[in-house]
Amino acid sequence: MSDDSTAGVQTARVDFEEKDIRLDRWFKRHFPALGHGMLEKLLRTGQIRLDGKRAKAGERISTGQIIRLPPQLQTIHKEANSLVERRSTDSQPVRPQIDGDERIFAESLVIHKDNAVLVLNKPAGLATQGGSGITRHIDGLLEFLTFGKKQKPRLVHRLDRDTSGVLVVARTAPAAAALSEALRQRNATKIYWSLTKGVPRPHRGTIKGAIAKEGEAGHDEKMAIVGRDVDGAKHAITDYAVLGQASQEFAWVAAKPVTGRTHQIRVHLASKETPIVGDFKYGGTAVRPKGEIEDKLHLHARSIDIAHPDGGRLKVTAPLPPHMLKTWNLLGFDPNSKEDPFPTERKR
Repeated sequence: MSDDSTAGVQTARVDFEEKDIRLDRWFKRHFPALGHGMLEKLLRTGQIRLDGKRAKAGERISTGQIIRLPPQLQTIHKEANSLVERRSTDSQPVRPQIDGDERIFAESLVIHKDNAVLVLNKPAGLATQGGSGITRHIDGLLEFLTFGKKQKPRLVHRLDRDTSGVLVVARTAPAAAALSEALRQRNATKIYWSLTKGVPRPHRGTIKGAIAKEGEAGHDEKMAIVGRDVDGAKHAITDYAVLGQASQEFAWVAAKPVTGRTHQIRVHLASKETPIVGDFKYGGTAVRPKGEIEDKLHLHARSIDIAHPDGGRLKVTAPLPPHMLKTWNLLGFDPNSKEDPFPTERKR
């Protein structure tokens, strides 16, 4: 920030990483103690300006634009910092150790990092975002993965809580917009590995079945295959291929969701009477594993191939989680297989 010719007034230049975000979001990042009502007042009275002109809270900002910052902002900022310091003095300083442990854990999840994108290998059982009763989640851990950037990375897609594997995270606002558009345009291929109870027939094919919500939202949310004319039904397509099997009891199945519906792979594989091992929501007690196979969902986002925000393709593969690695070794499957289960792209 720099001083303006008017006493007490400062200016700030919009960084490249903040391109295309809303003006009120910029202030939330840089002046978190500034309430929205006060921000609106400062904008309305022209005390905050964008390139010398009046602006609105929802206006999108661009790299290099100059934001005028009135003296009131510095006062609010100093008072907020003073309050934080007083609270830190009055309370037991346990947070730094917690932050250190969380940072180590968060950084251990990173399997790819460049200037625009992070790719994480999400553990099974860790939620992507917060919710009722959820205190630890990926979105909360992202504050420890800035790696020198001014703002925390942002999610562009999700994985079910009990599903492990590849999770792409944008490090800048432009990257988030580009990755979200690539996903929306289906300019991305995600491949999942699963262990099913029973062997799908035929060994390779496409499952088409509209999906709609059956239960309440949240942890108990459940989806079901329905007719396409049912209210709320969403068209869903999943390609699948059997890569290995243990007699007729278990199968190693690769799945490629062409569409991206909630619980899509789980619902579609269950519809063939070959539910995923450990998926009690869609397979009932029949999916309870035997012997040394662990009682956990066996579904892993193995790889992604997506248009990179800076050009070219981003291709990342995530190692299996411990419980699936153990199962693969027990059943004699190759956990390091590089076989392309879908060598020929289907046109639809």
